Order: sequence, then C-alpha cells, then structure tokens
Amino acid sequence: MGSNQTNWEDLGISNDFLFGKVMQNPKLCKELLQRILPDLDIDHIEYPELQKAIKPDADAKSIRLDVYIKDSKNVVYNIEMQASDTKELPKRSRYYQSLIDLQLIDKGQTYRKLNRSFVIFICLEDIFGYGRHIYTFENLCKEDPSISMGDETTKIFLNADSTMDDVSEELKAFLDYVAGKVTNDSFVQELDAAVEKAKQNREWRHEYMTLLMRDQINVEKGIEQGIKGTVSILKNLGVPQETILANIQEQYHLSPEEAKKYL
Repeated sequence: MGSNQTNWEDLGISNDFLFGKVMQNPKLCKELLQRILPDLDIDHIEYPELQKAIKPDADAKSIRLDVYIKDSKNVVYNIEMQASDTKELPKRSRYYQSLIDLQLIDKGQTYRKLNRSFVIFICLEDIFGYGRHIYTFENLCKEDPSISMGDETTKIFLNADSTMDDVSEELKAFLDYVAGKVTNDSFVQELDAAVEKAKQNREWRHEYMTLLMRDQINVEKGIEQGIKGTVSILKNLGVPQETILANIQEQYHLSPEEAKKYL
C-alpha cells in the first residue's frame, strides 16, 4: 500500500460507519481484538447483530453500536471509532456498558448470567492527556487497588496520537495507520485494502446517506424543540416579545421571519 494508505480523516464518509463495515470481516476483526487484548485467547467471533441498535424505552437515549461481537466463550466486545474528542467519552462508555448489560440477561435471570464485556474506543486524540497509546479501566478498590470488584467489565480507550513505547509493535502499527501514518505491517495493509473496497461499495454508500439524513432530521427536530422550549420559558417569565425574538434569532441563527413562527 505504501504512501497510498488511507487517511481516516479524509475518507469522505464517517470513520465510525466505514470502520463498522470493515469490521464485518471476522478475520480482520479477530486480529484487531487480539492485538488490543493479547492475553485473551480468541478462537473465533460471532456477530449477534451488525451495527446493533439499542433502544431501552421511549424516553431513554438510544445508541447504535459500531461493532458488537462475542467470542466462543461468550465474551462481549463493543468497538467504537471516535474521530474527535467530544469531552463525554468516559460517561458515554458508562452508558454503553449499562445498555449492553440490559441486553445480556432477561427478566428473572440471575446476575451471574451477565457476560464478561469490553467497551473499546479507538480515538484519534488523547482524551486523557497523558500521552499513552492505551488506557484500560476496571473497577478496583480505592483503599486497596489490588482488590478487583470482579464485575468483569473493562473499558479501553486507544489513542492514535502518541509516541510512547507502551504497546506492542502490532497494536502500534494499527494505531499509526488510524493516525494516517504509513506502515508496512501486513495486517494494516490488508485492512487498508478492505477500507478501499468498502469506500466503493454502492450499497453501503446508500445506507450511509440514509443514516446521515435520518440523523440530520433528528438534529433538526431537537433544535426545533429547543427553540419552542426557550420561547415557552421566556413567555412564562413575562419577557417582551421583541426581546424573545432577538434572543432566539441570536441563539439559533434565525431570520426575523423564522423567529416569528415560534411566537
């Protein structure tokens, strides 16, 4: 592949969508997991659902997982590609973990049925700022960190923007590739070829555009509800209509005609 390797920041379609599609290849997905978790013996992986959507109830926030898989020992893995630091990833990992757990046991089952699980974020930026390639978090006793709570949950944040010598050469080659650097690693070259092939897949491009339009509609609905809520609060506070108009025009970048609709 040489210098023609893919730059993940210039893909033309979102990193997380394309990554999820490439990870549908079980050979590539298994190799990546083995590089991230070398101590685990992963003989094969299964896909319960591709790009799994979890909707807990009508009022709770739903999520769509990029890669949701399990191995022969029923260990569950969720892998997410994150292009930018949204300042919320630690709490998002907590939410993802909680919703994944909801899917793993049914009413009446014992908590012992909960699978061992890993929530993994692949980041282009160092969200913790300590220069590491990898940050692994488990629940340990504050008074004695040698005591693990034993809930079998692990959260891992990978950072492509690092020069520290803290991971294997194999994992570093993958993270360098994510950062847009050239590497001759054979797995990376195979992954890069899969990315190039995925970019040409018309069906996936159509699916991506459909998802993009749906997400845009949801964003617009959210903005509209926000404007209506702002107007309602200001009216209840007795704020003059002229002030309300000026406020929502400035806050939501509306024209005078658009702002008047909300009154």
